[in-house]
Amino acid sequence: MGTKALITGAALIILGIVVTVLSDSGSVTSLIPAFIGIVFVAIGVVARAKPELNHHLMHAAAAVSLLAILGSLGSVIGRGSSGWALFAQLATIVIVGVFLQQAVMSFIAAKKAREAEAAA
Repeated sequence: MGTKALITGAALIILGIVVTVLSDSGSVTSLIPAFIGIVFVAIGVVARAKPELNHHLMHAAAAVSLLAILGSLGSVIGRGSSGWALFAQLATIVIVGVFLQQAVMSFIAAKKAREAEAAA
């Protein structure tokens, strides 16, 4: 999952930079996906460097995913975003949503593996 966190982080960083450049935004808020991406990259780097912490780090990454989804949805619904802001928020939701789905599937597989090992 460390590699998936790195990929997710890279996608979010690229999203933030591309949206900022294409929208010609002077606001730092257009870089919010990139800031979230930096968190994912940091988690991914630490997870690869310290595999014994992978379990905890992936739970942290899943929590960050959920917060990013809720924050982006809140902004879309609450402010009625449009244009590049709407694109960035929806793309963020999709990117971190895919990561969250993969993380949950990984957690389920790990639990099943532990249960099978305990039963054997």
